Amino acid sequence: MTPLETLIRAEIAATGPMPLERYMALCLGHPEHGYYMARPAIGAAGDFTTAPETSQMFGEILGASLAHAWQQMGSPDSIRLIELGPGRATLMRDILRVFRLVPGLAAATDIHLVETSPRLRKAQAYRLKEDGHEPAWHDRIDTVPDGPTLIVANEFFDALPIRQAVMRGGQWRTVCIGIDVDALVFVDGDPVPETALPAGLIEADDGAIIETAPLAREIAATIGARLANAAGFALAIDYGYREPAHGDSLQALRGKRFADPLVRPGEADLTAHVDFQAIAEAARAAGAAVHGPITQGSYLTALGIGLRAERLRAAGANAEDLTLALERLTGAGGMGTLFKVLALTTPGLPAPPPF
Repeated sequence: MTPLETLIRAEIAATGPMPLERYMALCLGHPEHGYYMARPAIGAAGDFTTAPETSQMFGEILGASLAHAWQQMGSPDSIRLIELGPGRATLMRDILRVFRLVPGLAAATDIHLVETSPRLRKAQAYRLKEDGHEPAWHDRIDTVPDGPTLIVANEFFDALPIRQAVMRGGQWRTVCIGIDVDALVFVDGDPVPETALPAGLIEADDGAIIETAPLAREIAATIGARLANAAGFALAIDYGYREPAHGDSLQALRGKRFADPLVRPGEADLTAHVDFQAIAEAARAAGAAVHGPITQGSYLTALGIGLRAERLRAAGANAEDLTLALERLTGAGGMGTLFKVLALTTPGLPAPPPF
């Protein structure tokens, strides 16, 4: 039994079955025993590899897109560059390398990282200091100072806690975590009010599951309000649905393999598919203009990742490595179709390429 499981069992014993949303928040973000607080999640030593860790080309394409957005804003002399969930700062380093090629942009950029993990903050500080950067850190995006903004969130929304409801006997009930002697188990909790259900889902087959992500919608609304109040551009890249596809998408990764999300809590990464429609609706309602989502493969291809690969080959990069990276980032068998790209802008700005 992990130390976190001991704490979870104690809370369940004291207050009753634990909603999945609370369980995910503890597993990922407990100050001492949470997955992102205590373990090297990303890269060769971690449980998963993100697109920036796959190839510098990914971050370079995003950097070019952000730089173009800055120019469309009129090249303000001060811009907040915000990354949500910056991991090991690999993506940020690649973006900033592109920014140095655009006259005036690097000098205008003020870096802000939204990161709650002390372990990851140390890694980010070390790697960005190597390049001469001194970012500011925040627990929440709403503490970043106002002003013109560029925002990137790559594989951020999928790790936010979700709520699940299951249909039992004609009634939706909250999915919770309970105790069955030697194991944590899923149990049915309290009835879910109709006002908390997605439209058109009052009825369903017995055993059907629906998911919502209140925190994801809250953050999307915060981004939308920010873009409505000052010139800005945001990119969200993640795996998930263009339109709601209800069902159980909760998954756990441990040792780069799928695992039971209720076994050894705190030692596995927990994620769920992102509902891009819900994020778009929340951002739009807060005042942002919405573009997409489109697939990651079509986005990267339209913005020239193939040409960038050719230039890297010509410069001496390993051709086989580049081919494999391209296939992973843009191919249907890799991240190209499952991952989507959503852009948000201040109303009145041109639609960003290639939307």
